[in-house]
Formats: sequence, structure tokens, C-alpha cells
Amino acid sequence: MKPQSSTLPLQKDIKRQWFEVDASQKAMGRVASDIANVLRGKHKRSFTPHMDLGDFVVATNVEKLKFSGRKMEQKKYYRHSGYLGGLKSTTLKTEMQKHPDQVLKRAVLNMLDDVKFRKTLISRLKLVTGAVHNYKIDKKL
Repeated sequence: MKPQSSTLPLQKDIKRQWFEVDASQKAMGRVASDIANVLRGKHKRSFTPHMDLGDFVVATNVEKLKFSGRKMEQKKYYRHSGYLGGLKSTTLKTEMQKHPDQVLKRAVLNMLDDVKFRKTLISRLKLVTGAVHNYKIDKKL
């Protein structure tokens, strides 16, 4: 029986497209998982886990993200200063008022695999408050 062979895409053959996502259409987790899959390149036929094949994503209407249940009051974000007793927490409601784009960015970052090029992947995510932007879009998600 002949073993199955596969070919890896070359760096020059990787073509990156621009996708647009309207963040006000679905709940935050569903939007974040869709974005993470496109950034990672899992939607492509030639996906390989150790290669960076992802595309660019522009998320619009970030300030209108939807949340189910009572997450706005109950969900907390934590950070630590490094000193004793330095644990700080904020609710999702205050984070959405201050930085609505950072809420979605943090959700997408946590859904990406912890690979060497994770920083490069998240740099391809463009977050826009409102519906107007200057990016040239190839497809809609």
C-alpha cells in the first residue's frame, strides 16, 4: 500500500485576504472564535499547524457587542501588579465603556493557540468602532 503524501505551501504562495466581520451580529464568543479561525488560517485547505497561513480580519461595530445572560455585571477581568495584594479586578461593563475594542481583542487572543507567531497573528486583527473604515475588504464573514 502506497503511503499518502502531502505538500507544504511555500511562503511565496501564501496569499492573504482581508475579511470583514460585523461584531454586532452575534455574541462575543462566537465572533471571537470565527475571527480566531481566520487569523490562524484554519479555513484554508492548505492549513498546517506549524505555519502562518492566516488572513487579515477587520471587525466593525465593536462597541455594539452582544452578551448573553448577566455577563455585563458578573464577568470580571483580573490583572496583578506583581506586589503583595496587587490583584485588581474590573467588570465587563466598565471595560466596555472604557475600551470596547480591547475586550474583543483579549477574547480572540485567548482563543489563539500559544504558538511562536501568536503576536503576528493578533497584529492582523483590526478593530473599528463604528461601521466606517479605510481597509480594502475581499470577503465578509
